[in-house]
Amino acid sequence: MARQWTKEEEILAFALYCKVSFGKIHTHNDLIRSLASILNRTPASVAMKMCNFARFDTSLQSRGIAGLKNGSRLDKEVWDEFSSNLELLEIKSKEVLQSFNLQEDSSDKWSALPVGGESERVVHIRQNQSFFRQTVLLSYENACCITGIAVPALLNASHIKPWRDSDPLTERTNPQNGLCLNALHDRAFDRGLITIDQDYRIVLSKQIKEFYPTDAVREYFFRYEGSRIRLPYRFHPSKEFLAYHNVNIFERNL
Repeated sequence: MARQWTKEEEILAFALYCKVSFGKIHTHNDLIRSLASILNRTPASVAMKMCNFARFDTSLQSRGIAGLKNGSRLDKEVWDEFSSNLELLEIKSKEVLQSFNLQEDSSDKWSALPVGGESERVVHIRQNQSFFRQTVLLSYENACCITGIAVPALLNASHIKPWRDSDPLTERTNPQNGLCLNALHDRAFDRGLITIDQDYRIVLSKQIKEFYPTDAVREYFFRYEGSRIRLPYRFHPSKEFLAYHNVNIFERNL
């Protein structure tokens, strides 16, 4: 008889699901193989469990992608508990990893989620920022949502509602509060020179429009005005956060 999954194991599987694009959920994925080793399960078992979660994922359903139809009641319980609170998922997954008493070499391989180090505030903040960056960039498949630039060194996970204004428990590391932007458009978005409206279209500020005669500004900004951003395969930007940016960051530049 197959060994039943525990809630702790499912938390780790769901945390990894949030870090891996659906097309990369397979038995040859190194992260899946690493988690399988930690759980003393087969890579096929871990991959199947991750595909079970996909059946609840509306962002995949909107793209015509369906997960496995069969699954346990516990799958639904874990999804309902954590899918709208990834900050809590991050905390719980780290606690579970620590409970497995990982050796240093195995924890190095398990890089999908940060482990430990919460005793000092600065370390905790850096871990949260790393979690946010990884999740946002992977959701956008490592490509700028405005230009499509896919050079990792040029990409930022940009907060829609700024870090300083965000609730530390529900907003700062929420991937729906993030956009994958290249460094130039990240700076412009952060300064309120551009925004994304609630239809996911790019809007330019008056300050940018003052530089319309400049070839570079026409190339890097005006060509995108009114265009829709490339939406992520998972964790679509929250319209609530976009509305906050529209009013509190962007409108001061109108």
